[in-house]
Amino acid sequence: MAKRLTKKNFERLIAQVREYITLQGNTIFNYKNVAQGLGVTTPVIIGDIAVILEALAFDGDIVEVTPGRYKSVQRNNVTTGTFVRRSNGKNSVVTDDDGEQIMVAERNSMHAFNGDKVKISIAARTPGQETEAEVIEIIEKKEQTFIGKLKVDKHFGYLLTDSKYLATDVFIPKNKLKGGVTGDKAIVRITEWPDDSKNPKGEVVDILGKAGENNAEIHAILAEFGLPYHYPENVDKAALKIGAGITPEEVAKRIDMRDVTTFTIDPKDAKDFDDALSLRTLPNGNYEVGVHIADVTHYVKPDSILDREAEKRATSVYLVDRVVPMLPEHLSNGICSLRPDEEKLTFSCIFEMTPCGKVVDSKIGRTVTKSNRRFTYEEAQNIIETGDGDYKEEVLTLDRLAKILRERRFENGSVDFDRTEVRFDIDENGHPTGVYFKESKDANKLIEEFMLLANRTVAQFVGDVKGEKRKKAKAFVYRVHDQPDSIKLEDLSRLSRTFGYKMRWQGSAKVINNSLNRLLKDVKGKGEENLLSTLALKCMAKAKYTTENIGHYGLGFEYYTHFTSPIRRYPDMMVHRLIERYLSGGRSVNQNKLEDQCKHSSDMEQLAANAERASIKYKQVEYLNDHLGEVFDGVISGVTEWGLYVELTENKCEGLVPIRDLTDDYYDFDEKNYCLKGRRKNNRYQLGDKVKVKVARANLERKQLDFALVDERHHLKNEDEMGDKVTVAEALHKGRKSNSRGKGGRIKNKKQKQKRK
Repeated sequence: MAKRLTKKNFERLIAQVREYITLQGNTIFNYKNVAQGLGVTTPVIIGDIAVILEALAFDGDIVEVTPGRYKSVQRNNVTTGTFVRRSNGKNSVVTDDDGEQIMVAERNSMHAFNGDKVKISIAARTPGQETEAEVIEIIEKKEQTFIGKLKVDKHFGYLLTDSKYLATDVFIPKNKLKGGVTGDKAIVRITEWPDDSKNPKGEVVDILGKAGENNAEIHAILAEFGLPYHYPENVDKAALKIGAGITPEEVAKRIDMRDVTTFTIDPKDAKDFDDALSLRTLPNGNYEVGVHIADVTHYVKPDSILDREAEKRATSVYLVDRVVPMLPEHLSNGICSLRPDEEKLTFSCIFEMTPCGKVVDSKIGRTVTKSNRRFTYEEAQNIIETGDGDYKEEVLTLDRLAKILRERRFENGSVDFDRTEVRFDIDENGHPTGVYFKESKDANKLIEEFMLLANRTVAQFVGDVKGEKRKKAKAFVYRVHDQPDSIKLEDLSRLSRTFGYKMRWQGSAKVINNSLNRLLKDVKGKGEENLLSTLALKCMAKAKYTTENIGHYGLGFEYYTHFTSPIRRYPDMMVHRLIERYLSGGRSVNQNKLEDQCKHSSDMEQLAANAERASIKYKQVEYLNDHLGEVFDGVISGVTEWGLYVELTENKCEGLVPIRDLTDDYYDFDEKNYCLKGRRKNNRYQLGDKVKVKVARANLERKQLDFALVDERHHLKNEDEMGDKVTVAEALHKGRKSNSRGKGGRIKNKKQKQKRK
């Protein structure tokens, strides 16, 4: 283990960090930049640099513009930025020049809304206090819409909203209600906010239905995230004009695979089948495996009305009780869907594989196929488990090959995150009557493995230009996943050791990921599984679309893209068009335009994921609203300064135990120890602890669940009962210099940060 710096050398390091900062001007930097600039490679000293930057920011010597990113204290008095409005009154502006977040009091906001471009005047900084600014001009207003419940009086109406961006109700003139009445769920557009008025004025854009009705609430969730909840009539009409067009002339241009055994495997409630597998044995004893994907771009032409709508949406949205498709149903569930016993136009990756699962050849091209059978995952799984059923030889062979591919992938460094997905039994009114979990079995993994192989092969075809005269790969859409946070990995490694596990956090991606997989496998079913698997997931970066290929860390692939789901993802349509262009020898497309499309797709993917989570949360609250007062076992899934988040073991629903309800002591949030700790009795509530809770409150409008602890004796009452148990804080900081607040000292928790601000 690397030794700690002596006091003299630590002070010298502080001086070197300060000198580095003075040379940066207005450039933003983090601890990695500083370490690289100083030529520091020792992990322990890199950690010291992170501590020094945090302390300098605490003292006001530098500015923390966003968590972990800093700049020196120098700025113009007047600048521009984006206004961030919050219903709790903590408004701010994110500056354009460096991304710093500066507080703006409501009295100094000029009634700017969230997302407005503003000009601000920055007040002189008072030592020990947070910098403040005043809005002096609203440069560009962003259109504002809010969702809520209408209350209509004799002469006017109000929109009552729980938006996190607005603290007041919205006043609506009588002639702007669009027929809305009290109790309606509505979307309202802000028209003005007079300087002398407490409330903004607005007009009703759409009535979603009665508040509390399933359709109204689901549409409200979509509208909340700016996602569409119906198709424009002209888009649907354009789709209905399209026919299958499988003519002899079109078939002649393609590889004809209609006579090869082909089938789909999908969820039992799926309607859009965008991928199929085929299998046949070649004369040399090898297998030909076809991965066939719906040829959506044959029907959806660039810059057509259908294409523009698909690009804007970028993805289908999968909510708890429905799918909002990216393409109209005539295409997504009809023309393009690989339904059984129907000839379909497809774009395929065709592999020659040995019986040992080695890919010896591959080709990419347009095909025509015909699915012989539609399997549900359950049907395919039954064949795998019993060895009997339709096309059993093909299913069992593909399963065997998939398992070889999967094993090889993990050997080469893929991370095995196997997360449980929550699903609901829904009645005819959309009300949840039960909860079940979606399990990934061999049939799911069979499909996953061949889709991964196809995606990887397509990306490698474009990106890998070794041995060719071209020095640079043509512009392409990659699905990338950056390296995990090294500090968080180190913390996870130290913490896992306290439970008796070893995890490597340094070395190649393959070494780290193989070690991480062993940890995830070893903790399966153990009491510490929730804690360690949650922290492992938090180490990971988010995947995104981009033209800059940095590889996919989580999968351990140097090249990866999305090719296999063009019915529901626009990036896959982009990839299909690029592959067609490059197969025919076309020149590279404009990379900047492609990058803009990638960013939009990544942003829309995140919005769709947020909407899906919101719909699940709404159904969880709705479900537990029928179980008020009932007691459940759970696990502490999150710890914050405002309380404990608990995930129920039986149904995976998550709710909050507010800190105000922990009345047996005064609790402090110990961020480094992932716990709340009592001041007098040393009671401790820690991430991963098992607890018993009662469902106390269910707020459907805010999608919030409140729990109450039933048995407070589960945790350790005093330090004597802890014996020799090592705490999380001790694990994370073992070997580090213990410190109190001071030069080079680590800020102990977020609450301290807020106090000093």
